[in-house]
Amino acid sequence: MTQSTSARRRLDAALAHLAITFRGMAAHPNDSNCECHWGSAEDLALLKTADVELDPDLLRRTYRAGDWDFPAAMLRRILPQLARSLVDGEVMRLDSMDHAGRMFALGRWQQWPGRRSRAVLDFLDAWWFVVLTEQDAEVPAYSVLAMLVEASGGFDRWLRAWATATSPVANQRLAEAFGTWEYDLLRDDLPWRTWSLTDDQEEVLRAELTGWLLQHAPARLRMIGADADLLDRIRLLGIPCPARWDDPHWPDHAY
Repeated sequence: MTQSTSARRRLDAALAHLAITFRGMAAHPNDSNCECHWGSAEDLALLKTADVELDPDLLRRTYRAGDWDFPAAMLRRILPQLARSLVDGEVMRLDSMDHAGRMFALGRWQQWPGRRSRAVLDFLDAWWFVVLTEQDAEVPAYSVLAMLVEASGGFDRWLRAWATATSPVANQRLAEAFGTWEYDLLRDDLPWRTWSLTDDQEEVLRAELTGWLLQHAPARLRMIGADADLLDRIRLLGIPCPARWDDPHWPDHAY
């Protein structure tokens, strides 16, 4: 069995397990939302009915809403369908991934009873591995990582997985990610929006990501023949400002 087949089968099994684990779940009967801004009473009634497939727009409006009174029940209601939409790229095509990450965070899934929280974690682990190792993954690693950090509250698990995934595809994902992040990181900013973190907490995450890149990225990017300019920008992350700005390899576009 190839690694690719193994990764996809693991993800398929995790999605099937989510569907079984959260079968019969419905939104809390007392939950509500604004009909003028969120949707109709009929839409809300569908969420309070178990195992009814939602149209993509209703699914999107549901995970985008950050004001549910009972977000854990709402997340359990939509979780199997939301997971499939994340994997196949529909969430990214219709919307930004950060709203989905916030829905996971608001649902506090890590505090659910063991069987339920384990099913969520198994899905996230399996999806992340496919994103890192499969050439045809539907969503780029940098978008998935931002969503996972929002959903789980930290980097540790996801960066450890990336450190052990050392295939050419995983290394290429690293080059793509840093190419997207480098503008913000060289300004000492976290390269995506968070919903609930303070500036100090974002700074802790930025420093953690920067340190991980300095440790792991140079050798891995050289292995895939990455552009010398990209490697120089990784190196610049290790130079504190303002000395960074005076380096002869500082990019000439504005930061």
